[in-house]
Amino acid sequence: MDLFRDNTIAIDTVDLKNIAPNVMGPREQEEADEPIREGMAYLFDNKFMKAKKIFNTKAKSDPMYALGLGSMAFIKAMMMALDALTTAYAIAKAQIEATAAKRSFMDTITQYFASFKADPKTGLPVTPPAVPNSASNLAVDPSNFSPNGVLRAHVVQAECCLLMAILQMTQESVLGYLKCGLNLRRAYSSYMIAWQEYKRMGQGYAKFVDRDTVSGIQFGIGAVHLLLSSLPQKILRIFSMLGWKSDKHLGFALLKLCLEGKGVRAPLASLTLLSYYTALTSFAPQLYAKELTTPAVECLMEAQRSHPASCFFLYFAARIARAAGNIPLSIQSFSFAVDSSRGEWAEVAMRHMAQYETGWNHALQLDWESAAACFEALEKDGYWSPAFSMYFVGCCREMLGMRTEAILAFAEVPQLVKAREAEKTYIDIYVQRKVELFQRSGYQDMDLMLPAYELLLVWNIFEQMEAEALLVCLEKVDATMNAIQEREKMEYDIRLREIVPNSSPPDYYDQRAVLLLTKAAVLNALGRHKEAIPFLNWIMDHKEVIKSDTWTVPFAYWEGGITSWHLGNRVKSRKLWQQALSCSKYDFEYRMAVRLNFALSKCDEMGVVEVDKKKKPAKISTLQGRATTALPVRAGSI
Repeated sequence: MDLFRDNTIAIDTVDLKNIAPNVMGPREQEEADEPIREGMAYLFDNKFMKAKKIFNTKAKSDPMYALGLGSMAFIKAMMMALDALTTAYAIAKAQIEATAAKRSFMDTITQYFASFKADPKTGLPVTPPAVPNSASNLAVDPSNFSPNGVLRAHVVQAECCLLMAILQMTQESVLGYLKCGLNLRRAYSSYMIAWQEYKRMGQGYAKFVDRDTVSGIQFGIGAVHLLLSSLPQKILRIFSMLGWKSDKHLGFALLKLCLEGKGVRAPLASLTLLSYYTALTSFAPQLYAKELTTPAVECLMEAQRSHPASCFFLYFAARIARAAGNIPLSIQSFSFAVDSSRGEWAEVAMRHMAQYETGWNHALQLDWESAAACFEALEKDGYWSPAFSMYFVGCCREMLGMRTEAILAFAEVPQLVKAREAEKTYIDIYVQRKVELFQRSGYQDMDLMLPAYELLLVWNIFEQMEAEALLVCLEKVDATMNAIQEREKMEYDIRLREIVPNSSPPDYYDQRAVLLLTKAAVLNALGRHKEAIPFLNWIMDHKEVIKSDTWTVPFAYWEGGITSWHLGNRVKSRKLWQQALSCSKYDFEYRMAVRLNFALSKCDEMGVVEVDKKKKPAKISTLQGRATTALPVRAGSI
């Protein structure tokens, strides 16, 4: 039982000076690495403590074992993963240096300069040429290549940097992206060395390098390509010194080769592909859900053939079910994922992730009571952002008509943000600002807002809601819009009767903008795209007077692009999405930047050419190829 209570991933202090060089040949290395393959199998069969026990046996001396622990921490998405991955990186580096000390100076220099050769288009290593499998090729002297142990260490070193980069990217901050860029650069350097040696070996590579190192090369460079293709240009410019151009198709090809090889990294390749599919179908479901659901299901089924009960793959099954619009199946799959990890190392982490996603599923069903229960439990456990969880609880209570209980929940948000001041995230800043806005009017303006729908809007999740629920949302938005009109009428009546009244003129532009944007998103999700046009144009026409919720402007450009896309005017869509990219310093900017990158990539794939960025984009129109004036809508008429 002590083994099951040991829920931490840590590597004891390592004496890097005593790390010995790895002089094993490929076949000897494959035999020696059999425990690692066994450990990875345990990891994806929910036998986490058995996997951890295996990885711990040599974690202080072998970088692959240390990487195994780092991968466990990474999958669990804990910040301690950075420590474990850093240790694995240091061991790999020490092993490389120990071997380099025994090599001649000229060999080291030759390998160093060879590592700079790359494809001029992508900046990444070129594909190894098809070298004939001739007798002369098979007779090549192994001493002409880097030792297998060195290549293995380079791949481990690169993979540590890659996983750290992914962790830092998920922080969605400028500093996080800078660190991500630096680690991608380090990963690239190590992968380059291994790839160039792999290329020189030709088709006879199996004589000189073990299959798990080859699997690592395929996984790593494939993952780097997909990662780069997912980053928006404004983020890539932060570390443009890399000089890389992603090749998504090469990334897919390498990851599929990794899967076919059934090596130690095959399950990680499956997770990478599933993560990519779910990212696209979550950030831009309007453009990718129908197209990618089938390949995502195929990838999932292939992974589950080897690991049918893996909680990780059950989790992705739930995400894919939601992308396909099957919310009941998604809820059930999240429950299975939690059950499969019960009593094991990943139980708490899996329960939190599943609870978070299940809360969103309940919100999609407009089951606010169940959604509140999920996020209340997450807040008590301190998962991710307790302030966001409590804010979500307040939103759910407001939707249930429990105004007093909602106010009590909102009142806790500022204290929860303050308690984690050093770890404040963009979402903490957003919920704190929203609560301050509620408090400014003494919560009297709550009747003019729908904060729960606003969250569904920001997360771009209406697309996965059933039509019946969408119609309920539409009615609720219209009722709230009527409340704004009644409030405005009352305040204007005062100004008809009194000279210089104490009250200020009505100013509900922010509330109206959020509601109109919500209505447009719901109409788009219902397929009623033409009806969304006047509401989106109102936001664009009044963007100068929207003071607090400035994020509604780029989000309106996004929805406008979706409207135009489904009306067949894809050039207009690209114009609007490019205009959204010109906006800055608003809530959820990085989330929107990723979404816009996926949309513009879709345009590139379909041959929708880039337009002149200097030209002011036209308003949304039902006419293809023509710009029309925005429909005039007065503030009081909607």
